[in-house]
Amino acid sequence: MDLLDWAIPVIVFGASSTFTPGPNNVMITASGVNFGFRRSIPHMLGIAIGFAVMNLAVGMGLGQVFETYPKIHLVLKYISIAYLTYLAWKIATSDQASQSSSTGKPFTFIQAAAFQWVNPKAWVVAIGAVSTFTTVGGDLLFEVMMMSLIFMLVTIPSASTWAMFGIVIRRFLQTPKRLRAFNWSMAGLLMISLVPALR
Repeated sequence: MDLLDWAIPVIVFGASSTFTPGPNNVMITASGVNFGFRRSIPHMLGIAIGFAVMNLAVGMGLGQVFETYPKIHLVLKYISIAYLTYLAWKIATSDQASQSSSTGKPFTFIQAAAFQWVNPKAWVVAIGAVSTFTTVGGDLLFEVMMMSLIFMLVTIPSASTWAMFGIVIRRFLQTPKRLRAFNWSMAGLLMISLVPALR
């Protein structure tokens, strides 16, 4: 198969997966509102690189571990739900609306990268991508590495777009009441994003 013929569907899948709402995009929007674009850059890079590494690990056999030992997957799912519930509470109770304030802290690169491992949507996307776009008899390592690179490259503009969306709506959230309403709404969306994981 021609590399371009293989890559185009992967790019389309990656773009649709990363641009659509999910835990990462909800959190990066909230970060844009509460901390601004510049302070959210480590968060964005952590998502992009962290998911690429996770996708590589899944492609190299981690997904098969879950199939062989489903209880591991179940434990991870409950850890994910608990952690995302905690993050939703942190977002809901955040009253940060200024880049210059030092009382609040956005996600660090490491925190955002580590978050991918407890992000239910990230697991679904990674397992779906590896099972769909690796070819029988193909070079598995090359395909998974290319797939991970593509995901990293499409995630950066996606995360930037959601952060910028947070910046744009920030001007309408200058009152504490509006900011609280926004943060509670983001927390609610984050909890709604867990619904597929509860099945």
